[in-house]
Amino acid sequence: MNRILLVEDEANVASFISKGLSEKGYDVTVANDGESGFRAATQGDFSLIILDVILPGRNGMDICRDIRKAKGYSTPILMVTALGSTDQVVKGLETGADDYLTKPFKFQELLARVKVLQRRANAPSSANSELTYADVSVNLNARKVYRDTKEVRLSNREFDLLVYMMRNPGRVLSRTEILQQVWEVNFDMGTNVTDVYVNYLRNKLDKEFTNRLIHTVVGKGYMLQAE
Repeated sequence: MNRILLVEDEANVASFISKGLSEKGYDVTVANDGESGFRAATQGDFSLIILDVILPGRNGMDICRDIRKAKGYSTPILMVTALGSTDQVVKGLETGADDYLTKPFKFQELLARVKVLQRRANAPSSANSELTYADVSVNLNARKVYRDTKEVRLSNREFDLLVYMMRNPGRVLSRTEILQQVWEVNFDMGTNVTDVYVNYLRNKLDKEFTNRLIHTVVGKGYMLQAE
């Protein structure tokens, strides 16, 4: 399925994105304000949502948060905005966005992000549907995580990050490697997005347990290792 919902109030930007994606074979639905965007997102079936932050009526961060409450994390959300500070990026990711793209951007960069998000969402299930490390178990098919039998609810990106770390236990993973393997990008995203997501994952996975699994290796990166 290549149906994309684009929620963007700037007519020229919406036209630029919609036309470019349509030429690449995507079926694009455009919503020009927050309320109609939220309605379309919750009532329709889309493989990806591209969501502007500054919108008439309701802002994109509120919409993203409400979409996650209504429909969970099954549909990837790519936020686009002129607000490119680290604080704004972090706020966007905290609402449940899978990725964040700052205006102005080149269409090829947008297209690359779209392809990565869709490829991950549509990836076939692994023959080995379970991963375990220490007291953590991951069901790859259901995309569910448990620690000591307690379910840990993760966003799509947090889940992908954990899976990569669990496939590489005891090895120091650099920020660059994580960006390449989890985000599938070979360029600087311009933010400390890796650190932000590691902290999200650490708070959800380690906070209530005395045995910490996610460790910072100063100057090098991060490592999954049972103490």
